[in-house]
Amino acid sequence: MRTWKKLCFSILAPGLMAGLAAAQQQPQNAGAAQPPPQSASAAAPAMTANQVVDRIIAREHEEDAIIRHYKPLIETYIQDMKPDPQLGMIPVSDHYFLGQADLAKGVVDNSMLGSHRGRWSTYNPLYHISGFFKSGFVPDGFLQMIYIDTNGFDRQHYRFDYVRQQFLGDVKCYVFDVNPLPKSGRGRFEGRIWAEARDYTIVRFNGVYTPVSGLNGYNLHFDSWRTNMQPGLWLPAFIFSQESNMKDLFGGRVRFRSQTRLWGYSLASASRESIFSQLTIESPAVQDQAAAQEQDRSPVEAERQWQHEAEENVLDRLQKVGLLAPPGQVDKVLDTVENNLEVSNNLDIEPRVECRVLLTGTLESFAIGHTIVLSRGLIDVLPTEASLAAIVAEDLADILTTEPSTDMYGFNDVTNVSTLEVLNRFSFHQSPQQVQQSAQKALQILEKSNYKSQLGSAGLFLKQLSSQSKALSSLINPRLGNGVYLGQQLMASAPQLQPTNVDQIAALPIGARIKLDPWDDDVSLLKAKPVPLYSAREKMPFEVTPFMPYLTWYQSSGANATTGVSADVTKRPQPQQQQPPQQ
Repeated sequence: MRTWKKLCFSILAPGLMAGLAAAQQQPQNAGAAQPPPQSASAAAPAMTANQVVDRIIAREHEEDAIIRHYKPLIETYIQDMKPDPQLGMIPVSDHYFLGQADLAKGVVDNSMLGSHRGRWSTYNPLYHISGFFKSGFVPDGFLQMIYIDTNGFDRQHYRFDYVRQQFLGDVKCYVFDVNPLPKSGRGRFEGRIWAEARDYTIVRFNGVYTPVSGLNGYNLHFDSWRTNMQPGLWLPAFIFSQESNMKDLFGGRVRFRSQTRLWGYSLASASRESIFSQLTIESPAVQDQAAAQEQDRSPVEAERQWQHEAEENVLDRLQKVGLLAPPGQVDKVLDTVENNLEVSNNLDIEPRVECRVLLTGTLESFAIGHTIVLSRGLIDVLPTEASLAAIVAEDLADILTTEPSTDMYGFNDVTNVSTLEVLNRFSFHQSPQQVQQSAQKALQILEKSNYKSQLGSAGLFLKQLSSQSKALSSLINPRLGNGVYLGQQLMASAPQLQPTNVDQIAALPIGARIKLDPWDDDVSLLKAKPVPLYSAREKMPFEVTPFMPYLTWYQSSGANATTGVSADVTKRPQPQQQQPPQQ
């Protein structure tokens, strides 16, 4: 039996990305990997710093063209911060954006929330001021951070200063400081870049677009990361942005932290096409077992089958548009918790209840048919297995007590919606009466479960969420399902909330549990050891933290166990020069 992992505070810490520009190429196949270009970056190894810079520049131009072939999902979560004498910087309000990028058309972030549409094909500030005393974040500005400079990343516009060699995870990198030359134009990048030493692809860049401020807005500092998703293919994955004490035109302070994630580069249907291509044609003499054993379905069985098909239609569509992770190891952990609740309550539910992971960062869960869906963001911040069990119990109770509401989804055309439409067409919200009914049943399930003596941690989590609910209204606002129910009975059984006590962990920071593969949407548990806290400022419940991913080279499923090199991957020539480039 697998149990929920111990408390862990290492957060994904990948940064993020910069850019602007209009596209010059049309996408060929947005869901498939494009072959790595054969260019100067694959030639003989560079021996000097100047040669390395030339390779980096050439490779970045290739990278700009490759990125434009994709339409990933992009999620940005922003927390406005203020100083606290005991806890450091704490969130006081938040903002949430979710959309699908259309990189073939430039820096275009099409909102899935129905509240933002736009295109930024020229230089634009990321914190925008419009009209009198009105300001706010520009969603497209965070997508812009996937590029360094799409219109002039060369020696005519920049000075490159070699700093050192550095490993980012397993990936050896050359590090350069990059500064725009005088009179080189607006929107230039100023900061530091990390280029991997095999093909000279920039895998991380950290800085700001200059000039920092303008007449109608401000640029923001950011840290942008790319990951090796296929052989020779590095694509944007994570962006962290922060300002600690920036002044706006009205004398106010701009203090914020944000995380941007990109995923869904490979269409979910690609794996199914692969499975279909592996089917074999049997001899006509072979008779299917199903045809040999005819059996009519009773009306009850027919109703159950109809509900099951409706459930499958919804799950298939959510996975295809990139909102639902494919089945994987995290599901098994959730299934174990759900199974513990069933066994301890002598329940035998048919068909079997299964769990899946919604890929968004908002805190929500819901049941669709006999499938319990929990969001990545919710799993991230739950501190204990018992607190996870409390969430799962409520959705299990929903399955047991609520009338099925999936009838309409039995018709396939109802679920045949685009990525941009899905949040407006699907809804699994419960009514207040249903929420109350499920909560009462969930409490009964928990009181009979093996988690009964540990429910104080679940109540403590609810207390922490309740105390920050006003500041985190965007984080706790569900998009498809139900928010976390603040059950008074569980909170009453919890100990007093002690924000300054480092030994009391009520909730984790964002990103503390789940690792998301941006290519195929697979999710796994972070493999990070628990770390001791030095002060209450490091507790950071529900808070945004920097990304710091452990970069690795892509390995296919057929990788050699000794060398880690896949036999079916054609590798580019690797530089044999391992000494620092000479100036």
